Amino acid sequence: MSVSVRIPTILRTYTGGDSEVSATGATLGEVLEDLDAHFSGIKGRILDESGALRRFVNVYVDNDDVRFLDNLDTPTPDGTQISVIPAVAGGC
Repeated sequence: MSVSVRIPTILRTYTGGDSEVSATGATLGEVLEDLDAHFSGIKGRILDESGALRRFVNVYVDNDDVRFLDNLDTPTPDGTQISVIPAVAGGC
């Protein structure tokens, strides 16, 4: 299954500056494995040491936050768009 993955600016050093890359996998976890096979180290910036999504990284499959779906087991059918978005904090 081929999917499109939007890469945030902070992680583009792993993708040679590309803002969007293709990957394969039937689930988000498989897509992240494929990404790491082609862009070594990127998965470690998205997942923590226990293999869960990092607290301040949001991942969307199409327009749905995977934390409200099946996390890394979220299906990624052919043509799906995945967005990796670092959380932004701030305030007064």
